[in-house]
Amino acid sequence: MPAPYNESPVNPLPPVVVGLFLVIAGIEAAFTLGQAGLAGGPGAVGWRMAAVETYGFSGQILGWMITQNIWPPEHLMRFVTYQFVHASFTHALFAVALLLALGKMVGEVFSAIATLAIFVVSGIGGALAFGLILSTPQPLIGAFPGIYGLIGAFTFLLWLRLGQMGENQYRAFLLIGGLLFIQLVFGILFGGNGDWVADVGGFVTGFAMSFLVAPGAWAKIRARLRQR
Repeated sequence: MPAPYNESPVNPLPPVVVGLFLVIAGIEAAFTLGQAGLAGGPGAVGWRMAAVETYGFSGQILGWMITQNIWPPEHLMRFVTYQFVHASFTHALFAVALLLALGKMVGEVFSAIATLAIFVVSGIGGALAFGLILSTPQPLIGAFPGIYGLIGAFTFLLWLRLGQMGENQYRAFLLIGGLLFIQLVFGILFGGNGDWVADVGGFVTGFAMSFLVAPGAWAKIRARLRQR
């Protein structure tokens, strides 16, 4: 056993979570420095707005693609890229804080590929929910749908643990219930564009994906298929 003085006082973050953090933080740093006039010259002031227009997800564009049955790559990429563009430094700060916290808890149980897949696919699921359910011209940006997917994976872990302990598994959903209640209050007080729909879509996607990508999930599925 390693001596106590050789142990790190801080548990290391999963590399995939660190990678996502660096991408989001790096992009936000460029926008913030550009707005402050510290990088990129005069044109850098408009970097954030240009990124929202180019990489943000648009429900109206989704409707156009469905109606015309045309799927240009520059619009399909929006399902993923919108998660790396934020409305402000504070918006990005809250996102990376939650990403580090939830990513650590999920990434220590799930594989790196599974953790990344949950984040990305949950973001896609959140964008679909946003585009198909709402009718708003405002774009969807920010990493929160993917983060809510990680909350879904964490809820799955709690749900399993409570089941193994013989306790009420519905208690696992207290976290998402509390977060959605807070969002509802903020939406009533300060208004919003329905981002919570994307967050719920991300949560549901992350929770559902966990049945497939959790450690040992495929072995259990194969065992059940063989029994049938």
